[in-house]
Amino acid sequence: MILTTTHSIQGRDVSAYKGIVCGEVVIGAHLGKDILAGFTNLVGGRSEAYESTLRETRDGAMEEMVDEAKKLGANAIIGIKFDYSVIGQGGSMMMVAVSGTAVTLA
Repeated sequence: MILTTTHSIQGRDVSAYKGIVCGEVVIGAHLGKDILAGFTNLVGGRSEAYESTLRETRDGAMEEMVDEAKKLGANAIIGIKFDYSVIGQGGSMMMVAVSGTAVTLA
């Protein structure tokens, strides 16, 4: 499966548009990560705890989108877009949504 944020793939023609495909994952941050992130916020620097959670969430959403494209018979997804949101009471959950156009390349 070829994945790209661009709307075309150099040297390849789209032979069929299969439709829009999406993947969404919502994950809650747990207390331990909140404590580590709070400490990082005080002293500065990157929050590895949140970064790894975000990475896992993004990868899960991508997998979901690719599975949907495979069911449509696509061999590529073009125009991929990522959307990150904080949701839930007090911003306790993180959502990653990814979407693109499933296509068949010639």
